[in-house]
Amino acid sequence: MAGLLPGSRAALTARLAPLSKTDGGANHPSLYDLPMPTATPISARDDDLAQVTYNADGLVPAIVQDVATHRILMMAWMTEDTLRKTLATGRTVFWSRSRQEEWAKGETSGDRQWVREAYYDCDGDTLLFVVEQEGKGACHTGEFSCFYRSFGSSALDPAH
Repeated sequence: MAGLLPGSRAALTARLAPLSKTDGGANHPSLYDLPMPTATPISARDDDLAQVTYNADGLVPAIVQDVATHRILMMAWMTEDTLRKTLATGRTVFWSRSRQEEWAKGETSGDRQWVREAYYDCDGDTLLFVVEQEGKGACHTGEFSCFYRSFGSSALDPAH
C-alpha cells in the first residue's frame, strides 16, 4: 500500500482486497460494505455570509482540506452563489474562471467532496472547507491532492 494515504478509499480497497480473494469475500468486509458519504448541509447565518469579501471579479479563494488526513487537497474559486450552494447541498461547488461557469466537484469524475466543516478567515477573504473526499482524490491529474509537488525536499514528496 505504498503511496496510498491512510484512511483513503484506495487504501481501504487495497487492505481489503487480499481478504476477499481468500474466500470470495463471503466472510470479510469489502469496500461495498462501507457507508457511502452523505451530504451534510451547513446552515450559515446571514451575518457570517456578510463577512465574506470577494475580489473585483466577485470571487473568493476556497481551500479544501481532507477530514481524515488533514492534507490540503486543492484551491478553487467561489462566487457568492457557489458558496451558498456548497453550504446548502453539503457538496463543493466552485466557479471555473476558464469556462466561466459553475462546477460541482466530482460531477463528471466521481471524485466528489462532501463538506464536513466550513470556515472563513479573520479577514473574510479566504474560505476553508474540510471535506470527506470520495474517489481517487481531488486533483485532475489523478493525485489525491493538487499539492503533490514540492520545492526541494519535502516529507510529503517521496521522490525527494
